[in-house]
This record gives sequence, C-alpha cells and structure tokens, in this order.
Amino acid sequence: MIIEKKIYRKLLQVPSGKITTYKELASSVGLQNGQRVIGQIMKKNPFPVIIPCHRVVKSNGEVGGYAYGINIKKSMLVKEGILIKNNKIKNFQKTFFRF
Repeated sequence: MIIEKKIYRKLLQVPSGKITTYKELASSVGLQNGQRVIGQIMKKNPFPVIIPCHRVVKSNGEVGGYAYGINIKKSMLVKEGILIKNNKIKNFQKTFFRF
C-alpha cells in the first residue's frame, strides 16, 4: 500500500495538458522496469477523478489502457488539450512531463 500512495502522490504532480509514461512514473519512485507494476496500480486507482491516471501513457506515445475504457481516456486527454491521432499522442515530446 505504501508504494501505491507514493505513486499516486507523484502522479498528482502531472499538470492538466501534460502526460507522463508508465516508465517515467516507475523511475520517479525508484522502480526499475516497473511499468507493469504502475499499470496494475493505475487500474486500482480508488480516486480516478482526483488522481489523474489517464495522464499515464506508453513510452512509444500510444494512449494505452484505462480501467474505464480507452475511449474515456482519450476523451479526458483531449479535453485537457492533448492531441491524439490513431491512438497515439501527437506532439508527444512537447506534452511529456518528466519528474
């Protein structure tokens, strides 16, 4: 439970209109190759409206999964100004948030 709280706190730093990756988030809390762990923790997010797990995407720019469906995730990202084409983030480097 402690690692989840640490990850959720980190994720709160990602502002609206920015995205980060599973890999970047894992590295920010000291998890080497922890992308899958991050995915599982995001899936269990008890406060998805408050803790913006929709802002976590794949390192290759693909939107990735979402507990409430990829279309909901894409809709939330678009509302925040993130451009998406063919399930990939456009201007990935410009919107990428590093910790």
